[in-house]
Amino acid sequence: MISIENVSKSFVLHNQGSAEIPVMQGASLQVALGECVSLVGVSGAGKSTLMRMIYGNYLTASGRIMVGDVDVASAAPREIIQLRRRTLGYVSQFLRVVPRVSTLDVVAEPLLATGTERGVAITQAKTLLTRLNIPERLWALSPTTFSGGEQQRVNIARGFAFPYPALLLDEPTASLDPTNRATVLAMIAEAKARGAAIIGIFHDHAARDEICDRQFDVTRFTPGLPA
Repeated sequence: MISIENVSKSFVLHNQGSAEIPVMQGASLQVALGECVSLVGVSGAGKSTLMRMIYGNYLTASGRIMVGDVDVASAAPREIIQLRRRTLGYVSQFLRVVPRVSTLDVVAEPLLATGTERGVAITQAKTLLTRLNIPERLWALSPTTFSGGEQQRVNIARGFAFPYPALLLDEPTASLDPTNRATVLAMIAEAKARGAAIIGIFHDHAARDEICDRQFDVTRFTPGLPA
């Protein structure tokens, strides 16, 4: 479902004499349907960079990133938008939403974007928010004022609202208490069971060991770092 082939990436620091910093060289990884792979490596090895390249936020210098039948590395913006709408979900570490949009609408948005009837989308949003212990009194409010843990749970609810065939998870259990952590791990397991291909970053080693099928050491493809 996800195939990364010989991917490289550099950053150019235009405000520092256009210095070029290579951050990844020749990375390759395949993730099958129903498999969860954890990205591991020292801080600065490029785990988040690789995740952002898969999602299309960063351009690659070379190589291919196939998600289904779309090469993210060369796809047009409209193709990336369509891929994110129906195929590739992303739970980032930080909640980024339009201010004053209610929490219910934030969670329902991925479903509404695919043409799901509003009543069905709102019902699914309520189910997820209830499961993740977001109090009903907060549903009509913008999540921008919520605590870090509450925002993370809203982020997870939105990321799991639509049954994406491929999922990217960046520290999904960060800032969570044991009860909600267990709920999120159960949701990831359910996504695997329905066949989702998942790539994640888990600094919670116990969570990683519980939910991931194998690890991918990004350090091996980071110039200047010992393999």
